Amino acid sequence: MSNTAVASSADATMDINVLYFASLADEANCQQETVTVQQSTSLIELYEHLCQKHRFSRPQSELRVAINDYFAKWTDSISDGDNVVFITPVAGG
Repeated sequence: MSNTAVASSADATMDINVLYFASLADEANCQQETVTVQQSTSLIELYEHLCQKHRFSRPQSELRVAINDYFAKWTDSISDGDNVVFITPVAGG
């Protein structure tokens, strides 16, 4: 029975709310979407998935990321129901 629990938890998914601004919103043609991914998905994997889906022109290395309104590291984990924002560089003046 424990093997079944391990297998089912490995296959578990989570829903992540992704918000887009600036050029990413233009390229995604939306400002927000909910993406269902495997529970083990990292922020980098999430962005790579979205890059393939929307053909984003910016590499992950040029962006910052925030989880639930707080700046995060690309190595931070995400959880079911999190709000993730990929932030493009802002020109100051």
